[in-house]
Amino acid sequence: MAKSADDPIEKIGVVGAGAMGHGIAQVAAMAGYQVELFDIDAAALKRALAAVRSNLDAGVERGVVDPSTREAALAALSTTTVLESAASGADLVIEAAPEQLELKRELFAQLDALSPPHAILATNTSSLSVTKIAAATERPGRVVGMHFFNPVHIMKLLEIVQGEETEERAVEIARAIGVAMGKTPIVVKDSPGFASSRLGVILGLEAMRMVEDGVASAQDIDTAMELGYRHPMGPLRLTDLVGLDVRLAIAQYLYRETGSDRFKPPEILERMVAEGKLGKKAGEGFYVWT
Repeated sequence: MAKSADDPIEKIGVVGAGAMGHGIAQVAAMAGYQVELFDIDAAALKRALAAVRSNLDAGVERGVVDPSTREAALAALSTTTVLESAASGADLVIEAAPEQLELKRELFAQLDALSPPHAILATNTSSLSVTKIAAATERPGRVVGMHFFNPVHIMKLLEIVQGEETEERAVEIARAIGVAMGKTPIVVKDSPGFASSRLGVILGLEAMRMVEDGVASAQDIDTAMELGYRHPMGPLRLTDLVGLDVRLAIAQYLYRETGSDRFKPPEILERMVAEGKLGKKAGEGFYVWT
């Protein structure tokens, strides 16, 4: 992963230090960008840095990360609890906040005011309308979707989402940054769920209905997809990793936006979320995590 000589991006601000945010910050720093990671919670930033160090150390141990790359990435990555600090000098800001449209719109209005006029503003949303998010700014042409996949430092796909007013130049820059980060970019138009989430959610919801109907266990359903269709991870284990609450929010959004029963959340998903069985982060979902 390396930044190209004609890449206009020098500094990247990342908003949100959760699993996606710290992963994006890591791959950006490894690609040679100066990165400032923002979160309102100082403890979250501390956990994020520890996770990045752990990922890099594991990469060095496996021989897939050069020790000099590890040191350079850590030196390039800083953190802040002040949004203006992450945004004011950035050429690109990538938002990785929770999947709530109004929250993202509020953030983008702030980022629009705090970022330099030339800066590109990107959202890591997995399903929400990039066009609606961009409408909260005075620069919709420089707002683009950059949908990374978890875990960011391992997953190769980058889904670039072009809003109704997103300029081609913004798409080109997002693609170049993705390549520098070691990703394989695809470009999709702004529609509910884009490409990856629509397909992934459909598969996950049907797997949940199969558990609900007693067709097979979660483990056996996942094994069927892993061994029968060569999926690296079954849909229910992936749901646990992403978070059942996140999956439910995406399904509800797609059901509301498309009106299709294909996206209607199954009762088992709603019940498990109500019971606090949110997946790996809660210690239990379709699997028990230790």
